[in-house]
Amino acid sequence: MAGLVLSSCKTSFNEVYKTMDYDYKYEAAKEYYAAGQYGKCYQILEELVMPLKGTEKGEESLFMLAMSYYHLRDYETAVLYFDRYYKTYTKGAYTEVARFYSGKANYMQSPDTRLDQSPTIEAINSLVEFLEVYPYSKYKDTSFEMISELQNRLAKKEFQSAELYYNLGSYSGNCYNGGSNYQACIITAENALKTYPSTPLREDFYIMILRARYHLAVKSVAAKQDERYQETIDEYYGFKNEFPNSKYLKEAERIFSHAVARMPMKD
Repeated sequence: MAGLVLSSCKTSFNEVYKTMDYDYKYEAAKEYYAAGQYGKCYQILEELVMPLKGTEKGEESLFMLAMSYYHLRDYETAVLYFDRYYKTYTKGAYTEVARFYSGKANYMQSPDTRLDQSPTIEAINSLVEFLEVYPYSKYKDTSFEMISELQNRLAKKEFQSAELYYNLGSYSGNCYNGGSNYQACIITAENALKTYPSTPLREDFYIMILRARYHLAVKSVAAKQDERYQETIDEYYGFKNEFPNSKYLKEAERIFSHAVARMPMKD
């Protein structure tokens, strides 16, 4: 019947929408969906999901409604209906697909790194939960790829925060309780590396830590300088060991030379 409802009689969308024949509307919605007319499809299905709930057509209607919103890029609404679907039909025909697309729709809502990343964290959690339920899903690789991309986005956000502290340098207007922007840069970068050890920005985090340690030593009171220059030297050795062919190696060597030159002469 699907695919024939609208072509067998020249029925307008308004006529389909207003009719109380739910079976007819259901078949029309399927035809609109198959034709990619998701705007018309979702308008009909919004009227059908409650009347058809509990019937064999109710399950497919709810799934098509969620997918229609997804295709229309209304990801927030799509997530609501995908979640409603797999919570209502825990063993339904589309449960795995609905959980995957719920995670993917969350992924599509992940914002630019300059904005709050709460949606990114929510997307990661959604995809991780999907993989916990369906570890062997055909969507497994795609889910891992999305999680990796989202984690890299969070790492970039942390990098931008560390970079901001570094650029603030000696400015003390935002520092409290004797803190330092260079110290904040180091802590932010080190925590990011612990949380996202595989980030593509790993090398960039390390050189920023080295720079911050050196500038922290330079700006420190005399009583703390020796210790902090030594920390800079130790950081250099760690950097060189991990990135022997780094694009930042010449800069790192300059920092090392300056730090060594400022250390007290040993007897």
